[in-house]
Amino acid sequence: MSMFGKVEFDEACKELDEPQIEDYEFFTESHDVRIYRLYNDQSGLYTYKIYGFMKDVEPDICAQVYMDLEYRKTWDTYAKELREVQEGDKEGIYWQVNYPSYLFMSNRDYVYMRQYRVIEKDGKTIHCVLTRSEPFGNEPERSGVIRVDDYLSYSALTSDGQGGTKAFMKYYDNPKGNIPTMLINWAAKTGVPGFLSQMQTACKGYPKYLQSKQTT
Repeated sequence: MSMFGKVEFDEACKELDEPQIEDYEFFTESHDVRIYRLYNDQSGLYTYKIYGFMKDVEPDICAQVYMDLEYRKTWDTYAKELREVQEGDKEGIYWQVNYPSYLFMSNRDYVYMRQYRVIEKDGKTIHCVLTRSEPFGNEPERSGVIRVDDYLSYSALTSDGQGGTKAFMKYYDNPKGNIPTMLINWAAKTGVPGFLSQMQTACKGYPKYLQSKQTT
């Protein structure tokens, strides 16, 4: 069962060489990452577009690491619970995110559908991962955890031509609750570059992780 069409995959691929940022404002730049944002009048939050590079990591490895839930639990310190879920012929992901204790805020959790495609375009191989929140009847909301039910991300990865990865991500979620704008801005400015840095390290360690699984 799929909830994404060709148009959405094409949209993600196009962003790698032709950033669609006419309506977006520049937000921040850190190392090899530039972030733009678009205000959402209904929620008072922002949709983000992230453009960046991960050096010395090939895009196919990045895609494998992004898709490997078990491996992510070993390197993503904010992933409290992460697993596949199924309801009939509908398959998805359950993800609970740890909020640091010093924030005195409830954890958030997500239930979403995810689709991965490898697309050949203009002589390039592009790895695309699209996700969007989707209710699953067998994954009800939990006491003490806030369910994020308005979430999407589009990601596209391709070679930078120098042994690294050129990456794009479009991201939006509504975490609900009375979260200060200052905190949301801080998370966007530091969290995204920090996650990409973590992922880059995880990609470099992925072959060793796979080897360790084969020997156990």
